[in-house]
Amino acid sequence: MFEHTFIGLDVHAVNVVGHALNPDTGEIRDHSMAADPAVVLEWVHRFDPPVKVVYESGPTGFVLARYLRAAGIDCVVAAASKLLRAPGDRVKTDRRDARVLAEMLAVGAVTEVRIPDPEEEALRDLSRLRSGTAKDLAHARQHVNAILLRHGIRYPKDTRWTKEHRLWLHRQRFEEPALQFTFEADVEQAELLTGQLARIDQQVTVTAASCRYTPVIEALMCLRGIQITTAFGLAVEIGDWTRFTGSSIGSYLGLVPSEESSGQSRHQGPITKAGNTYARKLLIEAAWQHRRPYARPGERLLRQLNRVAPATRIRALEGNHRLHRKWEHFDERHKMSVKANTAIARELAGWCWSLAAPLQQGEHMAAA
Repeated sequence: MFEHTFIGLDVHAVNVVGHALNPDTGEIRDHSMAADPAVVLEWVHRFDPPVKVVYESGPTGFVLARYLRAAGIDCVVAAASKLLRAPGDRVKTDRRDARVLAEMLAVGAVTEVRIPDPEEEALRDLSRLRSGTAKDLAHARQHVNAILLRHGIRYPKDTRWTKEHRLWLHRQRFEEPALQFTFEADVEQAELLTGQLARIDQQVTVTAASCRYTPVIEALMCLRGIQITTAFGLAVEIGDWTRFTGSSIGSYLGLVPSEESSGQSRHQGPITKAGNTYARKLLIEAAWQHRRPYARPGERLLRQLNRVAPATRIRALEGNHRLHRKWEHFDERHKMSVKANTAIARELAGWCWSLAAPLQQGEHMAAA
């Protein structure tokens, strides 16, 4: 048996391919098994400790990692975007993937993904359900507007998707039966998704008020452009804010410029778009609000500021003024709006961290 073993697993829905490597002796062992955590654990137990296991992040989630950790096995999940691939490697098989993972683990080249617990993963699923439903609703409404536009029908008022607009939609008639059916089906789909989104928003509000991230959500809502759905999404997507610093969180969210430098030449390009796509999207959307005129907090913001501790309130007010002043500075320089907003979103991520991390740091200290 191996004295020290690194195991790479290529995990699929139906089967798992394992590759065990002992760097000291060069011994290797391959095995294919059913995608059952108990079966995988039984195979891992064949090797004498210490044993370390890795598999690639993907659609199979974290069930296997949590199961192995609960059994005392050191298991990590590798970030799929950080895996090393040789440019000339044109052969890809499950066994090769498992071997590459084991070799990278043995030399310490694996970038680990934080493994959420079941409660955190459930909160994240709720947030992403809301995001997906909102996207589906926007597409459904776009289909309705497209049909009307193609047939020269225009709503006489500027505000759409109000009660009056919906009544107007139901009064529209087309000569072709097939077209009438398509239009009514699209309108019905939009109305159903509107109701579903309202129910999801209600559930998000109830959950946000009583989950482990409630203090963080309350703090984030003190910043302009961040209301309950955005605050809930940021809180559950990032999870543990204490992992980062004010400067590193922008890199984690892919909001820093890409770079190609060599010798005396230095070139910065578009943002990297690495990390959590949904959290980055939320910050980009929220950053636009800081361009609007701002002298003092509005009624909604005042109510929210009164719900948090004085230190959080002071920090949030500083952030709101700072971000608005930066927008004014960009506008004075006639900076391209999209680039300016991305820079504001990057700084907004740092302000969010400055509100959330101290709260979680206090919780960690209290737990200790």
